Amino acid sequence: MKRGPLVLVAVVVLLLVVLTGLPALMRLGMDWYWFDAIGFRSVFVTTVWTKILLGVGVGTIAFVFFYLNLRFSQRGVVPDPIVVNINAKSPNVDVTKLLRILALPVSGFLALLVGVSASAAWREVLLFLHRTPFGLADPAFGRDIGYYFFTLPAVSGVVALTLSLTVLSVFMVVPLYVLRGDIVIRRRRIAIEHSAERHLAVLIGLMFAATAVNLFLVRIPGLLFSDVGTVVGASYTDLTARLPVLRASVVVALLGVGLVAWGAWSHQLPRFLAIAVVLYLVTGVVAGLYPSAIQKLVVAPNELAKERPYIERHLAATRAAWGLDDVEVRPITGEAGLTLEDIRANSGTIGNVRLWDRAPLLRTFGQLQEIRTYYDFISVDDDRYIIDGQLRQVLLSPRELNSASLPTRNFINEHLTFTHGMGLTMSPVNQVSAEGLPVLFIQDLPPRSSVSISITRPQIYYGELSNDYVFVNTRQAEFDYPAADSTATTTYDGTGGVRVNSVLRKILMSVHFRSLKVFLSQDIGNDSRAIYHRNISERASKALPFLSWDSDPYMVVTEDGRMKWILDAYTSGRRYPYAQPLGSGGTNYLRNSVKVTIDAYDGDVQAYIADPDDPIIQTYAKIFPDIFQSLDDMSADLRAHLRYPDDLFRAQTALFTTYHMTDPEVFYHREDQWQVPTDSRGEGSRDPYLRHIVMKLPGESKEEYILMTPFTPRQKDNLAAWMVVRNDGENYGQLLVYRFPRQSLVFGPTQIVNRISQDTEISRQISLWDQQGSQVIRGNLLVIPIEEALLFVQALYLQAEGGRIPELKRVIVAFQNQVVMEETLEQGLARLFGGVFGDDRRELLPLELPVTVAPSAGSSTADMTSLVRQAQDHYQRALDAQRIGDWATYGSEIEQVGALLRRLRNLTDGGAR
Repeated sequence: MKRGPLVLVAVVVLLLVVLTGLPALMRLGMDWYWFDAIGFRSVFVTTVWTKILLGVGVGTIAFVFFYLNLRFSQRGVVPDPIVVNINAKSPNVDVTKLLRILALPVSGFLALLVGVSASAAWREVLLFLHRTPFGLADPAFGRDIGYYFFTLPAVSGVVALTLSLTVLSVFMVVPLYVLRGDIVIRRRRIAIEHSAERHLAVLIGLMFAATAVNLFLVRIPGLLFSDVGTVVGASYTDLTARLPVLRASVVVALLGVGLVAWGAWSHQLPRFLAIAVVLYLVTGVVAGLYPSAIQKLVVAPNELAKERPYIERHLAATRAAWGLDDVEVRPITGEAGLTLEDIRANSGTIGNVRLWDRAPLLRTFGQLQEIRTYYDFISVDDDRYIIDGQLRQVLLSPRELNSASLPTRNFINEHLTFTHGMGLTMSPVNQVSAEGLPVLFIQDLPPRSSVSISITRPQIYYGELSNDYVFVNTRQAEFDYPAADSTATTTYDGTGGVRVNSVLRKILMSVHFRSLKVFLSQDIGNDSRAIYHRNISERASKALPFLSWDSDPYMVVTEDGRMKWILDAYTSGRRYPYAQPLGSGGTNYLRNSVKVTIDAYDGDVQAYIADPDDPIIQTYAKIFPDIFQSLDDMSADLRAHLRYPDDLFRAQTALFTTYHMTDPEVFYHREDQWQVPTDSRGEGSRDPYLRHIVMKLPGESKEEYILMTPFTPRQKDNLAAWMVVRNDGENYGQLLVYRFPRQSLVFGPTQIVNRISQDTEISRQISLWDQQGSQVIRGNLLVIPIEEALLFVQALYLQAEGGRIPELKRVIVAFQNQVVMEETLEQGLARLFGGVFGDDRRELLPLELPVTVAPSAGSSTADMTSLVRQAQDHYQRALDAQRIGDWATYGSEIEQVGALLRRLRNLTDGGAR
């Protein structure tokens, strides 16, 4: 056969490899520069070399395996070759000879596919090589739990690779043997040439051996993740019926190896292969029927008795895997009353009640502080700061640049001039201006502060929105912020990005960014820097690709005025024996093992180990020894702003609704199952009552920053408990549950929402606003624990028809069976607890006649209290009528106030006499 066509094919293949491989090499080069710039070279080098070595190693093994099998199956002379004549003018083609020539390229192509697929398992290989024991043994087989996380995936991968190579080889060599005449299929028997018979026996025997190993090392340990029984994990049926059958299947598979070998030795391979296959199929049928029969006939009639020890294992494993085994449960009565003194004793909690919800506040920030169309507020972050000596809860939102909203979009504007966002807006959670707008601690451009927090580096080159590349230190002036009569410009003097440095890098960047303008631009010089991968979530994921991430990164202003992002990273797994999985990915182990900070100006990435006891992060620290730091190395001002991650707390609270029950019988019957309450109006977020709060926990001496959610009994609305996680200092990460007595009735959020909706005064006011064309936005109901009681607060926002600025107009306060609505939280508390507030709206001052929630019946004090509250109600209605110009109602309400005051004077005079 002429070599001309083969050479042409080789040239075409080489060109395809170059055309597809060159862009990949360029991407690799840009990644190297990027990892080098952020100081994460070891991540790049280790992952790339592991992928290369794994791909080349496995690919080489696959090539040798395929090629040897194909060449062995085509050895010798074919006595009766198959010849094909395409047309009369072309020579005859020997098909068997052509197939022999194709053995090399076919083996290479298949090996390439196998190698590329194997390189994706780089993480499993590294974890196996650097594995760390958990120090805990599974209750069924006694293996360290680390075996299931680190060893089992590697073993499973090797077995799967062996089976894949063997099966593919069998499917290739059998047709070849048929074409060559080495396998002849007659009416009642199959005749196989002796060497072909031995060859096939080796391959089939290897398949049976790999199946036996898979059953013993993969399938049997996999019983610990079974979901056949009452709970996840190896059940009574799994260990007493399915396990023996699987062990029998191992024996049968090994017996199959012997039968195939004997068949090849005795030249009766088809016969003994059929016996082995039938034996294995029969065992498989038994493996399906026997456990099913045991489950139905033995377990189902006595399920609790049979499954009790396995339920205990499941409860212990789930609580350990999800960090619920250290939850401290504290009983509270829930029936305590609140007095003025209780409110005053918890002034730190009251002074940080979050009246602003994130959604309306984000819209208000957007209208008041975006200032230009190309600025956007993407999200609102919740945090706490020491401001003027007091712990204050604040809401803040970075002002990011949205290049898609630039008035003129071109290369210079998008990539050289408009390069960064500017500053942030910060507001206290509880203060409102006279117009119903948030009070701003930090505002405007450039950002100015009215409190003790200042920003010295307001430029945001890295954020939640930023993701397109930009060049800094160019000959084109960078836009900084809009000034009064001109435009303020700046020159980047940070260390972020990759220096252009040379023409070669400029060419590489031009290809990578797919823009010829990068290469042709005279503004981009050797001292310019290319800043890319600017989205903080993408940046963190690229720097640490082996971690998963919380969905809510947040920004912090440090003591020196820099802005830094904090991201929570998780180590996770799906192979914790007996543990309950959560979510579509099957995760059943989760730890917030790493805290990552990203500087908004430099893009500097720092990773701190937050959970040094986690074996998975210990393993990654061995693999990448120079990228992780101890949490003690984080600056004190950053550590003061660490938060317990929202996604982890959501997962833990979702599981704790069921797994607070530790008694197997109670768990089996779900006698005390809880649920996380939802918004009965269907208007709220997925977790309308999950909130960060600054409060003083019952029994504690000072306020602290906590994350909280309430629980209600399943399909009931009354409150069962509330769960918090502490965020400050040495108490960080401590989970507490305050549980109410099961026999007591404590109003839950849904019941309070219904009481608010049924209140005639509130309904009338909302209807009145709606009739005037305004949109009433009801904020999420806040559940505020005070001592051992609960206070409920809900803000009402008013948005004018066609307007886009929600204004906070009323605050609803509820306690036990009382609901009031006032203009401010302070006035609402005054109505409930008989106090007035000073000018700063933070100190509660007692009235001359202190009033508690439940005054003694029949006393003159109670009568006067009732009259005072009625007068306040009518006076408030008069003010509301005055605002809308309803003078008839205003006059009527003022007359009622006068009548009540006269009755109060008579009562006072009578008491004096």
